[in-house]
Amino acid sequence: MARSSASSSARLGRSEAPAVSRVYLDYAGFAPVDPRVIALMRPFLEGGVGNPSAPHSLGLEARASLDGARAKVARLFGGTPAGVIFTASATEANNLAIRGATQRARGRHVVTSAIEHVSVLNACRHLEKRGFAVSYVPVDHEGRVNPDAVRSALRDDTALLSVMAANGEIGTLEPLREVGRVARERGVPFHVDAVGAAGRVAVSVDDCGIDLLTVSSNDLYGPPGAGALWVRGDVALAPIVLGGGQENGYRAGTENLPAIVGMGVAAELARSEGPTDVARLATLRDRLLDGLLDGIPRARRTGPSGDARLPHHASLVIPGAKADAVLLELDLRGVAGSTGSACSMASGEPSHVLRAIGCAPQEAEGSLCFTLGRWTTAVEIDVVLEAVPAVVERLRRLAP
Repeated sequence: MARSSASSSARLGRSEAPAVSRVYLDYAGFAPVDPRVIALMRPFLEGGVGNPSAPHSLGLEARASLDGARAKVARLFGGTPAGVIFTASATEANNLAIRGATQRARGRHVVTSAIEHVSVLNACRHLEKRGFAVSYVPVDHEGRVNPDAVRSALRDDTALLSVMAANGEIGTLEPLREVGRVARERGVPFHVDAVGAAGRVAVSVDDCGIDLLTVSSNDLYGPPGAGALWVRGDVALAPIVLGGGQENGYRAGTENLPAIVGMGVAAELARSEGPTDVARLATLRDRLLDGLLDGIPRARRTGPSGDARLPHHASLVIPGAKADAVLLELDLRGVAGSTGSACSMASGEPSHVLRAIGCAPQEAEGSLCFTLGRWTTAVEIDVVLEAVPAVVERLRRLAP
């Protein structure tokens, strides 16, 4: 991977693409780390850095770097830096939000949507085993939750409402402002998993009435192994990882300072470069999605079109061709895509998202998802538009 020679955030320039030998359209599964991020992480990996909890000068320098990253992450969504709790992943942050907030609440009821990430759904199922009631609000055929349905699901004993900012499998943007308004009316803490949306669409914790917000480092082109949960100051939260009391007692364990610094740089770049890159990606996304729908008979889009979906996200279902076979042949041609959430794929279970929007099981077998990123080019889109219809046509001919 090509690396920048920048040594401080003031010297950050436009990133050169990491060296790749294939068309990579699985940025939602794993985003290449920006070389500028790697350059600023390097000193923290090569030594001369202390533990942020240590009282000596190296520890104080490490603490300053940690707090600097905290401020950069908070600026991405308009939160206070003190509310940022660094974790090892967005999955851990979602668990901290759901399990941590409900431990300190009087109510024993949680409301979420039917298409949340598995880390949210499994955390809710964990609560159900411990006597909580959970309401799973359905979505429409494009994966959008209805704020009125959320209002109807809330109860006097509701301890938490959790609705994602955008779905990573079908690209749907959720009506956060309207849902947040409902939560505020009822006085229910509102958690948002903003992993797919942060840095790509505007998410403001104050405008949307958000009390807890999850972000991921790697989805911002930062290193894996880091995530964060932002928590509003008046929300009571119990830790789920116990130990030495780091992160103001909310997440024990020595902070992964190199990854956290990288996450801070990635958040800073997303905030400064996001609007320009988003416009470019939305143009490429529309060209890809429209071209696939035009070039593949009977294919149909999943999720909404245009500004109602993530700007880098294209998804569709293709009857008569199983996604696994399509992806295998595309891989042999040097094209990487996916069928949806990598976390869902790992479980081997049928997609709960496609079921929720009304896809029949056989139709869901032909689900494809292509996610674009910072280094996606128009030439790569041309390659995919040529390869996918050819692969689908061949597989359909071979199908019984």
